[in-house]
Amino acid sequence: MSPIDPLPPLRTVLAEYGLEPRRSLGQNFLLDLNLTARIARQAQPLEDATIVEVGPGPGGLTRALLAEGAGRVIAIEKDSRCLPALHAIADHYPGRLEIIEADALTLDIGAIAHEGPLKVVANLPYNVGTQLLLNWIATPTWPPAWESLTLMFQREVAERIVAAPGSDHYGRLGVLAGWRTVSRIAFDVSREAFTPPPKVTSSVVRIVPRPEPEPVALAALETVTAAAFGQRRKMLRQSLKALGGEALLGRAGIDPQRRAETLSVAEFVSIARLLG
Repeated sequence: MSPIDPLPPLRTVLAEYGLEPRRSLGQNFLLDLNLTARIARQAQPLEDATIVEVGPGPGGLTRALLAEGAGRVIAIEKDSRCLPALHAIADHYPGRLEIIEADALTLDIGAIAHEGPLKVVANLPYNVGTQLLLNWIATPTWPPAWESLTLMFQREVAERIVAAPGSDHYGRLGVLAGWRTVSRIAFDVSREAFTPPPKVTSSVVRIVPRPEPEPVALAALETVTAAAFGQRRKMLRQSLKALGGEALLGRAGIDPQRRAETLSVAEFVSIARLLG
C-alpha cells in the first residue's frame, strides 16, 4: 500500500525523537498508517468537524485524520517527549493541527473546540481509557458537546461498553453507556499491530449520543448500578438492601429474586427514578 503522506515512517520518527513507549503512561503506539487511516474513516465526515485526539503519541492517527481530510485536529498529549514529532506534523499541515500539552482527564473538551461539530477520535491510553469515557458520557448536561466518539479500547472494555443484558460483560459501564448512547464495535485490532504489543486484542468502538435518553438523575442511576453490580451474583433484594431492597423493587415492579445482569437499562432507570 502507498503511504498516506510524505512524512517519515513512524518507526523512523520513534528513532529520531527517542520515543520509547512508557508503561506508566499506558502507551502502546500504533505504527501501521493504513490501519490508522481505517480508524479515521470510521469518524467520517471529517472535513467540517473539530476532531479531538487524546494521547496521539508519535502521531500515527493524527496523520491519518489529517490525510483523510480533517479540517481541524486538536491533539491533547501529556507526554512532552512526543511534542516535537507532533509539531513536525503541524508544519506539514499548516493551520490544521493544534497541540495542547495537558492531561485529558482534567480538560473539558467542549470548552476547547469552537468550530463545527466535535468528534473525539483516539487510540486511548489503556490505563485511563475507561475513566475518560465515563467523563464524556456521565456529564451533567445532555446532549453532550461531542457528536461522536471513535475510540480504541482493550477488547474486554469494548465488550463491556456494548454489552446487552444477560451477557457476562454486562455491568455498570454497559448500563451507563446504553442509557445515554448507542455503541457498536467497528473492528478488532491485533496486538501485533502495536509497539509494544499489549497482552490482549484491541477494538475500535463507535459511540453516538442518544438525543433524549430516559429521564433520570445520573447520581441515582450510578448509585443503583454500583450497588447491584457490586454484588452481581446475589439476588437484587440482597444487593439493593441498603437502598430499600424488596420494597423498592416492588414499587418498580421488578422481581426481587432477579440478579443485576438480567435487568434492562430501562429497568435500572425505573429503580433509580424512585430514589431521585
